[in-house]
Amino acid sequence: MSATLPPRDDVVAAARQSIAVGSKSFAAASRLFDPQTRERAWLLYAWCRACDDIADGQEMGHGMRAVSDAPERLVRLQTLTEEALAGRATGEPAFDALAIVAAETALPPAFARDLIAGFALDAEEWRPRTEDDLYRYCYHVAGVVGCMMAVIMGVSPDDQATLDRACDLGLAFQLANIARDIDEDARAGRCYLPTEWLAEMDLPPGQLMRPEYRPRLAVLARRLADRAAAFEASARHGTPALSQRSAWAVLSAAHIYGAIGREVASRGARAWDTRVTTSKLQKVRFIARAWLEARRRATLYPPEPRDPALWARPRA
Repeated sequence: MSATLPPRDDVVAAARQSIAVGSKSFAAASRLFDPQTRERAWLLYAWCRACDDIADGQEMGHGMRAVSDAPERLVRLQTLTEEALAGRATGEPAFDALAIVAAETALPPAFARDLIAGFALDAEEWRPRTEDDLYRYCYHVAGVVGCMMAVIMGVSPDDQATLDRACDLGLAFQLANIARDIDEDARAGRCYLPTEWLAEMDLPPGQLMRPEYRPRLAVLARRLADRAAAFEASARHGTPALSQRSAWAVLSAAHIYGAIGREVASRGARAWDTRVTTSKLQKVRFIARAWLEARRRATLYPPEPRDPALWARPRA
């Protein structure tokens, strides 16, 4: 690692502030990790958050808008990320965070590049045609983050079975987010619902949020929530490979994000009247429930073959 990187404590402090502002749900779950894993999770989050903000012209995950210079933003992401993977200081705290956590955990560079490839899809104004296309996108923007988090938690990059389960959790989170954010994405000129799904429900692109289409859109939101639940259930069977504290954090996050998908589905056509969130009390309850599950994870979620019907992440 280059000696020109800023002091680790300074980068960790900036990363901690990033997660506190950018994601209260992830911040709550990260507190459950042991101190070393917690700091590394913050460092990885800071880089992911910065990439997302640069790509979408937003600040700490808020105010997403259509950008006119997407290719230039992508080049910046690629350049800064490659500098960080090489262990060189970038002058950007979030990318220096990647440099630190990648060196400390032997994080496979391919994972970081796969995430950037997801932003490249957005820069190209790519849209999914099939359900398989949707999962491929979700892998690039979230599933691979699950893989990186697993490595940070001590999972070997060669443990493909556990990485598959970690990817499943990332897919579950992203599918729930897509269901929740259909309105916000539409305002930014984006749609992550497969065009085959839209045709099936006779939903015209660009007009999804019109009142007369809400009931049909709700059918697709429930479908996303159901798919998310299937990936979430699969992910739980990877927790016996983790330490108890890491399993506690992962199961807490699964409950918190899973609740978002379930709430979107339960609201039906009114799912986008107000943004779906989880309250502080709900988070406390989910964390308490996850603690009990983490203690019994080997019994509750024994290692078993992954459902072959589920979409599988690409292998290098």
